[in-house]
Amino acid sequence: MYAQVNGMGLFGMNAFKVTAEIITSRGQPAFDIVGLGDAAVQESKMRIKGALSGVGISINGQRITVNLAPADVRKCGSLYDFTIIAAILSVNNIIDVDLGDCAFVGEVSLGGGLTYTNGILSMAIEAKNSGIRKLFLPAENAREASVVEDLEIYGVENIAALINHFTGKERIRREPVYRPDPALALAENFSDVKGQPLAKHALEVAAAGFHNVLLIGPPGTGKSMISKRIPSILPPMSFEESMETTGIHSISGQLDRSNPIITQRPFRAVSHTASAVGLIGGGSVPKPGEISLAHNGVLFLDELPEFDRRTLETLRQPLEDGTITISRAQGSVSYPCDIMLVAAMNPCPCGNYGNPRGTCTCTERMIQNYLGKISRPVLDRIDIQVEMPQLSFDEISGSAPGESSEEVLERVMKAREIQKERFKDTGIRSNSKIPPSLLHRMCPMDDGAKKLISGCFDKMGLSARAYDRILKVARTCADLGGSDIIRKKDIAAAINFRSLDRKYWSM
Repeated sequence: MYAQVNGMGLFGMNAFKVTAEIITSRGQPAFDIVGLGDAAVQESKMRIKGALSGVGISINGQRITVNLAPADVRKCGSLYDFTIIAAILSVNNIIDVDLGDCAFVGEVSLGGGLTYTNGILSMAIEAKNSGIRKLFLPAENAREASVVEDLEIYGVENIAALINHFTGKERIRREPVYRPDPALALAENFSDVKGQPLAKHALEVAAAGFHNVLLIGPPGTGKSMISKRIPSILPPMSFEESMETTGIHSISGQLDRSNPIITQRPFRAVSHTASAVGLIGGGSVPKPGEISLAHNGVLFLDELPEFDRRTLETLRQPLEDGTITISRAQGSVSYPCDIMLVAAMNPCPCGNYGNPRGTCTCTERMIQNYLGKISRPVLDRIDIQVEMPQLSFDEISGSAPGESSEEVLERVMKAREIQKERFKDTGIRSNSKIPPSLLHRMCPMDDGAKKLISGCFDKMGLSARAYDRILKVARTCADLGGSDIIRKKDIAAAINFRSLDRKYWSM
């Protein structure tokens, strides 16, 4: 007897269709699974036997061979349990209907129940693209998968429910299409921030162009506080961005099962104790790291010089390309990581270097060693650097609220609309992503701006990358000012935002 049933596989974010081919024959009872399955796939034989015995089905007397095709692609994990069980039920005519337009995905417990499976959204999207019309999966995953249009989703509690569905005893209700509620307003608001007008303006420019930011200042000046409020001035996520971000979190197993679609831009605050694997991802089967979990949102690195230098160096390529590729023996996996990097740091180990209201106790060598943990190539990838001075008593005690996030967001959205029209049909999302080939066409300057940046290039010892990033920031400043042409004051503002590396890193 022969049968075949569709399933889905996953390696990183790469989902692919899998066909479980099954044949039963005479001979010594056996249960073999071929098709480059890992240890978890081979262990599925015991889970499958236990799950089937729970509904009164024994396969101990059969000689069963299962091939997971394509046979030359490695299969990892336990998500093929349900596919193989459906194939066994089909070859034994317990399910005697055509399953050609169906796919089955999920891990099965020894008791016959289906358990939550990571990465379902990516597999649901690929199932639809592969021509699958009906997807059967664990009930806990049904809401997550139901956002995929034109795909019927059926959440299955256990094997008995699947058999009853196909034999007509009790149909499984199709999962209704899930549409998340509008994102609630964030509790953190820019109006809570006292003083720091330059930092607020710098973050408005950063949000408008999705630029990377470095905040430098003594302890207690509000660097972390203001950083946590950045998502409140970023534009709402589009549906496509939401699906991309949700897919990454689904693979890592970090979705809220009651509200499985991410609608607010991520804010990932990473401790300086994080390893390179924790930051960029890795493992034998590569999982996404914090930089990918922050995709379409903010990655916040507090106490930047306290990070291991080699760990920081791993950020160079992802910050430039917006993707991270992890290579292992089983293959390579690429995860998107289009992020806004926000880093905060003290100017020295004690935090008071250059602070007129404090006394620095560090030697010059201590300061140089501290700042030297951040390399020039990493600094070159940070578009905006802003100093946050210690606040006065009047600034801290003032009762008047500052400008709200809603007011700042209104200006940011106007600048983003200008960019959306500018980059129409190019695939570019923001000014920070303008490629070198389009930079001069997208960033026209008036004579005053050209003269200013020409004079500063050699004087400041700018690299080609720093020059490009100054133009991109100036482009954003011009957009906020409603100008098609980059003006002298836009270039001046962008250069001012890159002056701190000359102050601190040229000692």
